[in-house]
Amino acid sequence: MVRVTVARPLAHQAAAAWMQGLAQGNRVTAFEQAASFVLLFRGHRLHVRRGGQGPALFLIHGFPTSGRDWREVWPALARTQELFALDMLGFGASAKPPGFNYSIAASADQWMALAEATGVREVAVIAHDYGDTVAQELLARQREGALGFRITSVVFLNGGLFPEATRPLRIQRLLSGPFGPLLVRFVREGRFKASLQRICAQPWPEGELDEAWQALTCAGGKAVMPKLLRYIAERREHRARWVGALQQAGVPVALINGIEDPISGAGIVARWRELLPGSRVVELPGVGHYPQIEAPEQVIQALESLRSPAPGQF
Repeated sequence: MVRVTVARPLAHQAAAAWMQGLAQGNRVTAFEQAASFVLLFRGHRLHVRRGGQGPALFLIHGFPTSGRDWREVWPALARTQELFALDMLGFGASAKPPGFNYSIAASADQWMALAEATGVREVAVIAHDYGDTVAQELLARQREGALGFRITSVVFLNGGLFPEATRPLRIQRLLSGPFGPLLVRFVREGRFKASLQRICAQPWPEGELDEAWQALTCAGGKAVMPKLLRYIAERREHRARWVGALQQAGVPVALINGIEDPISGAGIVARWRELLPGSRVVELPGVGHYPQIEAPEQVIQALESLRSPAPGQF
């Protein structure tokens, strides 16, 4: 049993976020207005944002960003669902302990802790990038009867679902290698922003790359990047488990993919169709690695297109 403690959100948080955003001249969305709280996990602070009404929906972010990735699609999703966006350990506003054993399994444990703390018993999932692999591990645990809650469906955005069809950036490969702890010291803001923009086909909203850099570097975040990047090797090591979790999910799974993505675009789509021929795919031309940021309206339309009145199907 995972022991967790929840710090309740303050009633005035949404109003404070609104006023702060106005004072800074920022566009304030429903994401900023949503309540946030801290979840203690193995003694470390996890930052969680929660909002909307309806069936529960977990939004699992990717590397090297955070739950803020869902900011542009949050308002539309929150109209009909209760949203949970957790910054996993090492990311965003959550703690970045240097001695923590970062792994996909540990990240999956954090979502299990969130479900336990909030009383979620059934939940749909939308995942992206690193979050795709976390969702695959959660599906694998569900197959084993070891999850503690029920996943009803998963929609995957761009990510390395099949390691043989994934092309990590050179900087990712270098940082995940033996010299990663040394090389990460030389990662600079300009190169970081350029790398994120290069894997996208559309420009990031104004100020969002700045926010991503600040979230990455706060609380010693750069230092843990090489440990987080172990997930690249984990994908190869656990391929049979995680691809098997897709093929034998037992619940609807679907893919929404920005096909201009040089890391996990058209190659992932082709492999998905080969290995999961009965599952739905929505391709987004002119969109790269971050569909929910580059083309939020198209993502919402794609999600709507996947809905079906037939029980157990998209």
